[in-house]
Amino acid sequence: MENQYIKNRGLVLASIMLAMFLAAIEATIVSTAMPSIVSDLGGFSLYSWVFSAYLLTNAATVLLFGRLSDIFGRKPVFLIGIGLFLFGAALSALAPSMSVLIVARLIQGLGAGALMPIATTIVGDIYTKEERAKIQGYLASVWGISAVTGPALGGFFVDVLSWHYVFWMNIPLGLLAIFGIIFFFKENISKEKRSVDIAGAVYVVLTVSSLMIILVEGGVRIPWKSLSMLALSSTAFLGLILFVFQERHAREPMMPFHIWSIRSIRYANLTSLTTGMILIGVSSYLPAFVQGVMEQSATVAGFTLTTMSIGWPIASTLAGHLLLKIGFRPTSMLGGLSLIIGGVLFSMLSPEKGPWFAASGSLFIGIGMGLSSTSFIVSIQNSVGWKTRGIATATNMFMRTIGSAVGAALLGGILNGRIHAAIESSSLPDSYTVDSTNELLRESDREALGTKALEILQNALASGLHMVYIGLLVLAVISFLLILKLPKQED
Repeated sequence: MENQYIKNRGLVLASIMLAMFLAAIEATIVSTAMPSIVSDLGGFSLYSWVFSAYLLTNAATVLLFGRLSDIFGRKPVFLIGIGLFLFGAALSALAPSMSVLIVARLIQGLGAGALMPIATTIVGDIYTKEERAKIQGYLASVWGISAVTGPALGGFFVDVLSWHYVFWMNIPLGLLAIFGIIFFFKENISKEKRSVDIAGAVYVVLTVSSLMIILVEGGVRIPWKSLSMLALSSTAFLGLILFVFQERHAREPMMPFHIWSIRSIRYANLTSLTTGMILIGVSSYLPAFVQGVMEQSATVAGFTLTTMSIGWPIASTLAGHLLLKIGFRPTSMLGGLSLIIGGVLFSMLSPEKGPWFAASGSLFIGIGMGLSSTSFIVSIQNSVGWKTRGIATATNMFMRTIGSAVGAALLGGILNGRIHAAIESSSLPDSYTVDSTNELLRESDREALGTKALEILQNALASGLHMVYIGLLVLAVISFLLILKLPKQED
């Protein structure tokens, strides 16, 4: 199975990268178009669900698709993923309301749940151990390219054409990827009969869906102390118990627990959980600091994030060379050190330091993510055979996604709590709440606040974000300590 006949690996790789680009660019390109979409369709209260719906089904099905690819082969599952993604994109472009758009985004997320892990797994199949490091660096560069081009493309479509083209652009590119996989990717699947763990799939979707809704909506639309929250929490807990029981007794479990006994996989996955939290902490809250506290424009705030998007693919490509020269553990350790440097810089961030200081912290986080994530994927794929490579790769991506969801809730809670306490202890009228910090993000709104309210709210936001960045530093240190647990040689 390792040495499958590939007519043209370069064309297969190009098709994979194209499909990954579509899934990766979704977040940034849709973010840029959202103000235009909301003004057209209405339903501002559902704004966050356009993003949350995509993340929800993506996280809930990534393990399922990873396991299915180990049973039925990469090609059919990958093609199903692209098909679902393109169907969701077309439905999004035609959506007459926000409700329909959210359903379409759920379908798009389903497709993305297959695209990301299986694209990475196919590379593990068609390239040798020595080649994988360099090629995984190429795949990581897709994220950087999408992060840089997404906002520009989104702005172009909204300003020159219409927001619908943000979704329509997926169709021709997706069809190209489909043709490339159909005509150039040949795989030989063993004919032995293998069962599908349907019960395990149902339990994991139930658990993750409930958990994601709790993390996204907890304390926002669903009060923490409510029957709905109790029902969701009970469903998530029960689903987890049933999933663990099922996987221990299934003949062919959806997630074989034995892969967690491989030391390199266990610690790579745990580190991905903490780095996922760091990633969401930087990407979600750095623009708020640059715009709200430093009083810079949205463009400048975007620049401070772009340095992370540039550092990541460069470091991933560098990791490909380092892995062959010094091994995956030292390369991962360099990544961990870079995360700590980034965390230290963010913990020292203040309005006086300026956007360049913020951008440098972002750059080190990007370098750390590039070095560590590429090392983890290559190490994981070298630790297992073809029959479990799909689920092993998917598990690592799943842990990072869950880390991002947990991080968004945890760091968001820290920020809101700190701002609330600062406003409560101030002399501002009761009409000022945590939501009042929105006024800091626009120059015209800032001017309308008045000197006293502006100073109190900016100090509250700066104080809250400082706590978030202390949290990032703690997570970076934990990540480094977990990396030290990696074996000195692969299992």
